[in-house]
Amino acid sequence: MPSNYAVDDSMRMLVQLVFGLFVLKAAVAGPRFSRQVDLDTYDSANYDVDLDNLNSENQDNYDYEDGLTIDDPQIEIGTLAPPDYNYPVPEASLEEQVEQEEEEEEEELPLTPQLTPQGSGGSGVLMGPDTQKGMPTCLLCTCLGGSVYCDDLKLDSVPPLPKDTTHFYARYNRITKINKSDFAFMSKLKKIDLTANEITSIDEKAFMGLPELEELVIRENHISQLPALPETMSLIDASHNNIGTKGIHKEAFKDMTSLLYLYLTDNHIDYIPVPLPDSLRSLHLQRNNIQMMHEDTFCNLKDFNYIRNALEDIRLDGNPINLSRTPQAYVCLPRIPIGDLI
Repeated sequence: MPSNYAVDDSMRMLVQLVFGLFVLKAAVAGPRFSRQVDLDTYDSANYDVDLDNLNSENQDNYDYEDGLTIDDPQIEIGTLAPPDYNYPVPEASLEEQVEQEEEEEEEELPLTPQLTPQGSGGSGVLMGPDTQKGMPTCLLCTCLGGSVYCDDLKLDSVPPLPKDTTHFYARYNRITKINKSDFAFMSKLKKIDLTANEITSIDEKAFMGLPELEELVIRENHISQLPALPETMSLIDASHNNIGTKGIHKEAFKDMTSLLYLYLTDNHIDYIPVPLPDSLRSLHLQRNNIQMMHEDTFCNLKDFNYIRNALEDIRLDGNPINLSRTPQAYVCLPRIPIGDLI
């Protein structure tokens, strides 16, 4: 039989073994050990960890080890949400609100040009009253400095112009008449170009109130009478009209001491409108009905030393005149006129 000591030792070892297994079981069942084992397991699986689910599953265990209860606030470690910078804006004062509303109303209103007194046509309005297009002149036309461009706008009359206009262009329109009031009080106007309209008549004094007028272009219209023009003219172009024998005033160009270019091509003129000023450089009368010329048309028969150097360009081609019959008419000129010599 075994001795009592041997039995006691065996029993003691058995009790220690059972107690050790109980302790080990309790330790394994603890929350920290269990959580560490779970994390190690997830790390071994290529770090594919669902931290949100993991925290949710183990949240109940915090009551045992961390001393937290379910009602205690939980602190989660992770990315912080971006700060909210949309601070409430303080309300504007009553005066500021009124000013803001007035500014918004001004922005919504359509822009309307401000009309200033003093203009042409006797209208008393700088920008001009509403034209047939329903717009002031400088909105309908193009105003650049002192130049006003109203080309190809289907106008049937001259629009009122700004008082400081120096150059006016209204080509390729449907203007039928030039009235005396169209250019009234235009003291700075230097050039008028009305090419290719449907003008049939011009008031006799339509251009006489223009002290600075130098150039008038009224070609390609239906004008039969050339109106009186100021002595300041340097260029007159009335080609391609219906000007006939009585369409030019007697000695109309005599006192124009600055006249350089006179173009009357393609009309019905049957004579050269003499006397012509010594300043004239170019005279175009081709395709008219001129049949004869006097020997003193260009030269002074009483002074054979007189030489007219300025007049270098005379066009008489297309007229039924033989230039060879009046050779004395050209002796003072630097060049013979262009035309038939037979």
